Amino acid sequence: MESDAALGRRAQILATEHWGLLAARGTAQSEVLTRITIFLTLVSAGLVTIGLLGQATSFEGWFGGAAIAILVFLALVGVMTQTRVLNVSEEDMMYVVAMNRLRGAYVDLDPAVADIFLAAVADDRPGMERTYSFLRPRSVSVLFGSSMMLIIVVNACVVGLVAGAIIATAGGSWGWAVGVGAVIGLLTGAAFFAYGGLTFRRTWQRYVPRRTTADEQPWLRR
Repeated sequence: MESDAALGRRAQILATEHWGLLAARGTAQSEVLTRITIFLTLVSAGLVTIGLLGQATSFEGWFGGAAIAILVFLALVGVMTQTRVLNVSEEDMMYVVAMNRLRGAYVDLDPAVADIFLAAVADDRPGMERTYSFLRPRSVSVLFGSSMMLIIVVNACVVGLVAGAIIATAGGSWGWAVGVGAVIGLLTGAAFFAYGGLTFRRTWQRYVPRRTTADEQPWLRR
């Protein structure tokens, strides 16, 4: 039987780590929201610039090349932003799983607190989902309204505009430009979405939880 001093020291160490994870999670979220804001501002400014250039050049001459250059720049920044959003999404999941593991350690120290936690004490995938949504199961609305989905949609539109601008500048009809742009945009969005899902599944395939939801008491199960 460990002494109260040893248990208290362990609780203090766990609490310190918990606060460190919370701080790191908050910093990452703040940084990625700033990146998203910068990207959306650039997209807005870029489209306005293209419109002004079009008025100045009557959409002729060097307008096509300038528009393509601006759109390619926006697409590049968009891919960089989306990569960061994907990385932070994985980091956020990592912090949640780590805090679940710490919460499980709190339960090991004092089993009486197990039925007080709304967040999960298991550090497996169901435990992660429980911590993200205490009161109801996660639904498709979580994915549909996520920052990742927003960036995917915006990036797909920008890439589609690049493809359409190239077709139009090369002398293709507006119908071909719109059609090719729409197809390329849809394929780009689908590819980005599939890549995000693949990295999510690979992450969980490599991870070995310390405590699973199935091992917990019935009131902790989802």
